[in-house]
Amino acid sequence: MDAPARPWPPSVCGYAEQRGVFRLLQNMLEELLIHKPEDPIEFMIEHLKQYNDDAPRICILGPPASGKTTMAIRLCKHLDAIRISQETLLSKETLALTKEAKAYKERKQKIPNALWANLIRERLSSVDCIKQGWILEGFPENQEQARLLQSAGIIPRHVVVLYAADTTLIERNSGKRLDPLTEEVYHTTFDWPNDVQIQQRLVKPDLSEEEMSKQLLEYHRNFPGVFQIYQKILRSINADQPCVDVISQALTYVQTQHRSAAPFTPRILFCGPPGSGKSLQAALIAQKYSVVNICCGQLLKEAVADKTKLGELVKPYIDNGYPVPDNTVMKILEKRLNAPDCMTRGWVLRGFPRDIEQAERLQKACIIPNRKGVSVPKSWKQSVGLTNPPDGQTVEERRGCSDYLPEFLLRTNHKTIRNGLKFGLFQEVYFYLQQEGDLHPLALAL
Repeated sequence: MDAPARPWPPSVCGYAEQRGVFRLLQNMLEELLIHKPEDPIEFMIEHLKQYNDDAPRICILGPPASGKTTMAIRLCKHLDAIRISQETLLSKETLALTKEAKAYKERKQKIPNALWANLIRERLSSVDCIKQGWILEGFPENQEQARLLQSAGIIPRHVVVLYAADTTLIERNSGKRLDPLTEEVYHTTFDWPNDVQIQQRLVKPDLSEEEMSKQLLEYHRNFPGVFQIYQKILRSINADQPCVDVISQALTYVQTQHRSAAPFTPRILFCGPPGSGKSLQAALIAQKYSVVNICCGQLLKEAVADKTKLGELVKPYIDNGYPVPDNTVMKILEKRLNAPDCMTRGWVLRGFPRDIEQAERLQKACIIPNRKGVSVPKSWKQSVGLTNPPDGQTVEERRGCSDYLPEFLLRTNHKTIRNGLKFGLFQEVYFYLQQEGDLHPLALAL
């Protein structure tokens, strides 16, 4: 989390992050460097007119019979993207290079890698792929193809690699059936269609066990080169599990955004009930990332000790044990958070807000955190069975599961967190189970 060289005014930071200005500039720069247009300004104008930077750009890789086709079809339906495979490319008669590629196939010759790359580039330049995004299935197969795609400016944002034991894949291949009409893949044991008409038109792929073994050997020989190129955007998923689980893991990954290199000033909000460890977690995060550690209660005491005008207003409330009015707290908080060190290095705030009204005051003051954390005591987790993750999942698999957090917190009686959920304050929380020896479970989320 690198802070900018100069302080960013709160309004500027909020606007840039909400509108994705830094990400837009980063994407534009990437496109310019990839395509190297003669007229950069005209290229950028056209890019902004037609390109959709949020459209999916995904590669699905894996050995034969690992489920690439099923994965690509399911993801395309969910993301409304265009599925592209070697078969769909050869069936696309409108492409100029299709006839040339088919000629190689008719002569039973291997289609050159350069021809495949040009064919894919031609297909991806179509309007539907630009607007809706694309999912490339089973390509690249080797490092040369991957480098040719890069040279053509085809760079996926996410690469999903399916894997399973060779014996499992060979066994799968024997029961594999293909629907020639929809190109969907079924299996005689694991995924047999209920529709009788579909059952009647299913065909068995012409791939013997010996040929399957050769393809597996070639895949294992070529994959390390592909991995070397895509390792920073690659996610491996075990294909030897229920199809629903495989699709769910892949969908979760392809919908995440990679960490941006844009200027970023961390503004971290830490919430949690008394005794949950907020102070310790905030101190550890402040130390690790060199951000300013701010406790609302301590801030009020410092204002009283310094005998400032606001401190004089706060003193009677603290002396008598009454809560300080929110408008007074906000004035002190705004002044501190707008100080040069907070604006330059960022901050981690705890002790405020405590309810929905205070959260709304923060937003009205343009104090909008870009990271939120909830610290949960171990006793709470034991009361709802969090120490034993369900469905056989390990603690590591549960980490980062933001979908699980609201369900758990809504079952608690803590008013602050329930209000925060209703307000949308914790919708993007990264929840990490605190285990013994894990001193800063939220640090990885930053």
